[in-house]
Amino acid sequence: MEDMTKHLSDVEIAQAHQLQPIADIAATAGIPAEALIPYGTTKAKVDVTKLPAPDKPGKLVLVTGVSPTPAGEGKSTVLIGLTDALNRMGKKSIVAIREPSQGPVMGLKGGAAGGGFAQIVPMEDINLHFTGDFHAIAAATNTLAALIDNHIHQGNALNINANKVTWQRCMDVNDRALRNIVTGLGGAVNGAATETGFTITAASEIMAILGLATDLADLKARLGAITIGYTFDDKPVTADDLEAAGALTAIMRDALLPNLVQTLGGAPAFVHGGPFANIAHGCNTLLATQAAMNLGEIALTEAGFGSDLGGEKFLDIKARFGDLNVDGAVVVATIRSQKYNGGVAREDLQEENLDALAAGIKNLERHVENIRKFGIKPVVAVNLFHSDTEAERDFMRQWAADFDVAYEEADVFTQGGAGAEKLAQTLLDHLDGTSTQLYDPAEGVEASIETIAQEIYRASDVQYSKKALKDLQYLKDNGWDTMPVVISKTQYSFSDDPSELGAPEGHTLHIREIIPRTGAGFNVVLTGDVMTMPGLPKTPAANTIDVNDAGQITGLF
Repeated sequence: MEDMTKHLSDVEIAQAHQLQPIADIAATAGIPAEALIPYGTTKAKVDVTKLPAPDKPGKLVLVTGVSPTPAGEGKSTVLIGLTDALNRMGKKSIVAIREPSQGPVMGLKGGAAGGGFAQIVPMEDINLHFTGDFHAIAAATNTLAALIDNHIHQGNALNINANKVTWQRCMDVNDRALRNIVTGLGGAVNGAATETGFTITAASEIMAILGLATDLADLKARLGAITIGYTFDDKPVTADDLEAAGALTAIMRDALLPNLVQTLGGAPAFVHGGPFANIAHGCNTLLATQAAMNLGEIALTEAGFGSDLGGEKFLDIKARFGDLNVDGAVVVATIRSQKYNGGVAREDLQEENLDALAAGIKNLERHVENIRKFGIKPVVAVNLFHSDTEAERDFMRQWAADFDVAYEEADVFTQGGAGAEKLAQTLLDHLDGTSTQLYDPAEGVEASIETIAQEIYRASDVQYSKKALKDLQYLKDNGWDTMPVVISKTQYSFSDDPSELGAPEGHTLHIREIIPRTGAGFNVVLTGDVMTMPGLPKTPAANTIDVNDAGQITGLF
């Protein structure tokens, strides 16, 4: 396999591409002119209330993956290439994915708009400010924080305990110094001195609300239902109590509209919402997914990280809230990722190692088993790299036959949609799923946590900290214990220990805190050492990003 892109970066490939006018992309998708709100010539917002009602929605495909490794698996890249492949084959297909967070863009991971010849463009816009949705979320979040502090300063008619304000500010930057801060220093004129902190925008509750809101009225109701803290007698206080829902909705009104762009192959692409899957629910917005289903024969979407994180949350939360049936699923893997899970160091992954591949394949098997538990027959897509040997590829084909799972290779990074046509055909042959949920929230939050821990993580025990036990009781006291759960866990392992690679089982899941997100409609369960505000690496990606004299961005992957 020749690496056609070895001399070109992702941004150079994207910049060399001639984009179609967004009005033409909208016409291809069947979006009427009155529903299109252009942001320049290559991107637009879409008013979903003005879209035509379909006779029946298109098929829905979930793209998930194995446990991520430092070498990268290319889940979004395969998703985009697969969409282009289906369109090349005459199937009207529309992709719906998340907006990238500036945190990883400036940090370590990179963007979320694909790579090589399987990208969504304009990639510079998408990976940076785009249409301002993240900024709107930060503005709404921080406005609510200011209203809380001001209410306390101006007499505190709601009797809010400043030491029990749970609402945090947010910003879309990895900044460990803001995890724990004190506001209100400098005397009474500056408000009450209060310990608080920042969350990254992708993990904020308003991001989650954007992802699950069904219309403007639902958005406003969810914003008003946010629990911001507690009174001195431990009663919850909401944004509605502060009379803040109207202002927050005004800030978020335009952000609610899905964003329309295009793939390098000219397919329509909705890029909207961006919650992380290790500290939030990890899916693009429900509105964007439904729009893709209503406009296309096949809607393809992704969920962050592996089946144990974004995949589970997509099926147990997003599909539940949106009454979605997932007709098919793709589990993206690489030969390199399985060797890494088999004990090979990152710097040695280009060397053939069949023994490590045989040991690490347990990770892929576990992810396939997880998806099957939701009533779906997944297709395994191996994203090829130039270092993959024929012996390793033969091993994977034989493994798939022995494991009785549909399997295809994909070379979308170098070939775009042309490199995924066999995968597309195999997927078409497996679009017959009737998806289910894994647990019933009505049985209580403990039962939900334990079901996920046992069935998806293969843990044998769940251990609650003293804080988590108090949180459980408070959920029950307020009637919140029957909301679904978002378990915040390391993405690198099925356990809550990132060093436990492969397919560990019999471990203990350690719950340290449970946070009710009453606006979003779920409980966030923090495990291990996972944090809601990441930090930057020793050498941030921001160090290589620049703008040349012509105003062209360089170094962006």
